[in-house]
Amino acid sequence: MRFKDLSAFNLAMLGKQGWKFLSEPNSLVTRIYMARYFPSKSFLTATIGHNPSYVWRSILRACFIVRGGARWSIGSGVSIPILDAPWLSNGESIDGSITRGLYVRDFKVKSLISEHGKRWNVPLVRQVFSNDIADAILNTPLYDQVQ
Repeated sequence: MRFKDLSAFNLAMLGKQGWKFLSEPNSLVTRIYMARYFPSKSFLTATIGHNPSYVWRSILRACFIVRGGARWSIGSGVSIPILDAPWLSNGESIDGSITRGLYVRDFKVKSLISEHGKRWNVPLVRQVFSNDIADAILNTPLYDQVQ
């Protein structure tokens, strides 16, 4: 095999392993790395940690590739933080430094969904967020099949 850019190929393969950490959370490799390097976090928010292995450092170096393509689909929204997670329909996230961001820092997307059905709580969203962010939230679809 001939590769034009071996370092780009290497990053792609390391990114693929990082994606497997997200998509296959019950695999043996994922559980081992999770226990060692990100027990209480997601792979996307993991840090280098203390005394990391060469493999972990390499996989984490390719995390930006996974982060750039990862998107949440909103089902119930119980595990998705409102701030700093890519859950809006355009793949963007709400920056934690926005005005009134302090008020929603520890809340999940579930708190923005109406209790009476699978739809956004429009008055709450409009009250808490600026018009452009509120429009982006309200244009994000809600799905029945995902958590």
